[in-house]
Amino acid sequence: MEENEYIDPVVVCHKLEVQENEMRQVDASGIPSILLVKQSGILRAVGAMCPHRGAPLAKGVLSRNRVRCPWHGVCFNLETGDIENFPGLDSLPCHRVNVDSRGQVLVQVKRSYLLRHARIKSMACRNWQDQRHFVVVGGGPSGAVCVETLRQEGFTGRLTLVCGEKHLPYDRTRIMNLLNTYTKNLALREEQFYKDYGIEMQLGVSAERLDTNCNTLHCTNGKTFPYDKIYIATGYSAVTPNIPGVHLKNVKVIRNIGDARSIFKMVDKSTQVVCLGSSFMAVEATANLVSRARSVTLVARQNVPFKSTLGELIGQRILKLLEENKVDLRMSSGIIRILGNSRGEVVAVKLLDNSRIPCNLLILGTGCQCNTDFLQRSGININPNGSVDVNDFLQTKVRNVYVGGDIANAYILGGFPDRVNISHYGLAQYHGRIAALNMSGHIAKLEAIPFFYTVIFGRAFRSAGYGPFKDVVIDGSLEDLQFVAYFFDDYDKVTAVASCGRDPMVAQFAELVSQGKELCRCQIVDPKGRNYWLTKLKL
Repeated sequence: MEENEYIDPVVVCHKLEVQENEMRQVDASGIPSILLVKQSGILRAVGAMCPHRGAPLAKGVLSRNRVRCPWHGVCFNLETGDIENFPGLDSLPCHRVNVDSRGQVLVQVKRSYLLRHARIKSMACRNWQDQRHFVVVGGGPSGAVCVETLRQEGFTGRLTLVCGEKHLPYDRTRIMNLLNTYTKNLALREEQFYKDYGIEMQLGVSAERLDTNCNTLHCTNGKTFPYDKIYIATGYSAVTPNIPGVHLKNVKVIRNIGDARSIFKMVDKSTQVVCLGSSFMAVEATANLVSRARSVTLVARQNVPFKSTLGELIGQRILKLLEENKVDLRMSSGIIRILGNSRGEVVAVKLLDNSRIPCNLLILGTGCQCNTDFLQRSGININPNGSVDVNDFLQTKVRNVYVGGDIANAYILGGFPDRVNISHYGLAQYHGRIAALNMSGHIAKLEAIPFFYTVIFGRAFRSAGYGPFKDVVIDGSLEDLQFVAYFFDDYDKVTAVASCGRDPMVAQFAELVSQGKELCRCQIVDPKGRNYWLTKLKL
């Protein structure tokens, strides 16, 4: 019966054609593209495309028994195909590999994988005799990964996911890029998926109070959920700045699918859009709307966008990219008043220099705040910025309460000694997995490096690492947007690497840090101009 699951073997190459520690994409007739890898003399075959966004994994980073996606840093175990770091949800399909007497490499593919480059890991179902109840609060990327991982790790008790939004968990990073795409196209999983695996979805329901003495979550719809263990990943909500006129019509924030959809419905060739802020969301909104609107103006207090992440030089080049695409820029500025008409609609904004910009749609990208007010009086300490301290295993000081995602003040890899509160999609998903592993009885320590990415007018900017920097060295051409940037701290240690058009350099740095290694200035480029630090990767 098992043999019938596979198609007939297909010859893909000769064994001598594949070198040790080589990754090769093979496109043979009758089978999907496969990634053939040889390590320690063993040949393995997995799906060739990253399930997250379709990046060719052959151009990624190979380490010991693992491949890292060149675009977004997603990691897969080559032996099992399982996803081990994020963003994304799905794992790689694994294929049978044999070598015949003539040295020909034969690959057999499961029939169910012929049309797919992704695989959902095996998951347990609900067992009604298991009386345990795990509750996950937050329907974002962290909560979605957590409930899946719990079932993947064999948890068969009652499992409830409390979602503040009325939508199933979806990919928040794509809300400003898919224009009028329906919500279901953004959903991470279909409704039937959650039903099949006994995951109770409480949609449009928010946490109201956590009683850690009675191990009970109280929700806004009046329901209470007693729990044995609880994971809290309630994320951020958009901050509305205290500007006169901020409550006028057509003043919008961007945080969820509803925000994005209402904005797109307003925009046509007569719309004069102003975006306030230099955040990733504000700049991405600017880039996505400029071709649809009459005009788009970006107003920000900083002199360049992404200054704390990518630095002044790259920020200046991004400004030029925006300007080249007809975005009006008002940097080192701000809005002091929002002006409206008799119908309560915004018609203009007044800047710090008292100049006015016509505006009938104002988008606020002015920051976020942690959704942790419901934890007041729960016994869980809340930091002044709203975040919650956790240990290496995402545990709080309160027994059986785990916290992750945007609201967690957690440790990261890379030599940064203190906990940090970082809002990032992939890191939030990783937290969801680590929390689920620990809730399931494993001992799983946080070992993630932040990996940021954004696409502006078709140009992909990536960055891995975290920490203050005093100097930035650019290798390549900023003007041509073909570069790698190295960020150095006071001790000439590399805290981060950023790039544009130079994949997979950022993924290579992320892999290096994940192996517990560091870089200093003297290791970056040798006298012949070669990036010899890449040889430090352990295979």
